[in-house]
Amino acid sequence: MNTQITLKQLETLFWIARLGTFERAASRLATSQSAVSKRIQELERASSIEIFDRSQRGARLSAKGEELLAIAEKMLNLHDQIADVRLSDGGRPRLLRLGVTELTAMTWLPRLVARLRVRYPTLKITPTVDMSRTLFTALEDDNLDLIIVPAAFRMPEYVSLALTEVENVWMAKTGLIDPAKVRSLHDLSRSPLLMQGTKSGSGILLNKWLHAQGVTFTEAMTSDSMTALLGLVVAGLGVGYLPEACFRSFVDAGQLEVIRIEESLPPVPYVAMYREDRPHSLIQEVAQIASECADFSQGLLS
Repeated sequence: MNTQITLKQLETLFWIARLGTFERAASRLATSQSAVSKRIQELERASSIEIFDRSQRGARLSAKGEELLAIAEKMLNLHDQIADVRLSDGGRPRLLRLGVTELTAMTWLPRLVARLRVRYPTLKITPTVDMSRTLFTALEDDNLDLIIVPAAFRMPEYVSLALTEVENVWMAKTGLIDPAKVRSLHDLSRSPLLMQGTKSGSGILLNKWLHAQGVTFTEAMTSDSMTALLGLVVAGLGVGYLPEACFRSFVDAGQLEVIRIEESLPPVPYVAMYREDRPHSLIQEVAQIASECADFSQGLLS
């Protein structure tokens, strides 16, 4: 009888504890529920530990099971670090599931990818470009390893590494509003306003700030898409807030004007987020490289 503890058994224990049921762990590991149960039975025999409290409903760990889980997480992390060493030397490919917003994709994502290809030549990057809230949900569901989003989501079980900030200003189509006049937010609220919606991290933060200022909108349209919002502003359908540095070229080309407002919009901080419950040296290093690349001042659009 094989009494050796294997990484596959420890990984199975980790995902059961992480996802809460044998069924979900089986789906995550692309195997059957019976195979998951067999691995846990083998792990219990090899360790002489009753891992789950059978007197409780569901996959609830015993006290000894909790201790074994902590050791399993360390073992899996060490395994990841060994794999990273092989990767840095041109070994087998590794996968990075990276989620970014439109603004990151339009600006400094190419620099990040170029740096990662130098550091990890065989790394396979599968990008997802979507709204901040959608990306955060995918991170929660373990469908993404790392997301780069505005700091609108704060949870104790996630690491948020600060990257940089985005300065937004109010812009309008040239000639729509006199740019020489300094207006208050309440003056501005009488104009048709174009803003990001509740799926956008920037929209969540900036709209919350506007509400705190007591601003009520006579007419407002929302779009979660940054490029769609830019198009609406250029079309002259209203006044919208846009990243100043990224879209300065539209001002220089005479398509947009910056509207002067007494109360400046607060900067939007961006972070690299990943789960803390399973440390991973590759993800941590990617987040650090992202902090060195983050620069929203050079847009791809013109």
